[in-house]
Amino acid sequence: MNRIIISSISGILFGVGLGVSEMINPNKVLAFLDVTGDWDPSLAFVMAGALLITTIIFRLILKRDRPIFDHHFKLPTKQELDPHLIGGAALFGIGWGMTGYCPGPAIAAIGMGLQEPVIMVLAIIAGFHAHKFIFDK
Repeated sequence: MNRIIISSISGILFGVGLGVSEMINPNKVLAFLDVTGDWDPSLAFVMAGALLITTIIFRLILKRDRPIFDHHFKLPTKQELDPHLIGGAALFGIGWGMTGYCPGPAIAAIGMGLQEPVIMVLAIIAGFHAHKFIFDK
């Protein structure tokens, strides 16, 4: 039960942070990606702040024997690049550049009552199913 409560609070806090930083505004994101035009660098500061906090907090958390609300840490073990990772990153970047949404902000935008990102989230879900159909045999 604690995990559900903590996960819910974390998700709400993440969504509010995305809204406050305007990462749910596709025009703001697309202006950030337009480095040769009317570039808006403000999201770089949001990302730098998130990276700084994550770098510090991860070091502190990983010094613990286990997470507070679980039995062990679930960390990725794979360290090499492969075509699936590169292809997935490329699709992510193309989708982000075309729409101005990545998955987290798209879901947060829906949660804040915006209708436009619904198509993006449906496309993400369709991509999950297409991947499973193609690669899981």
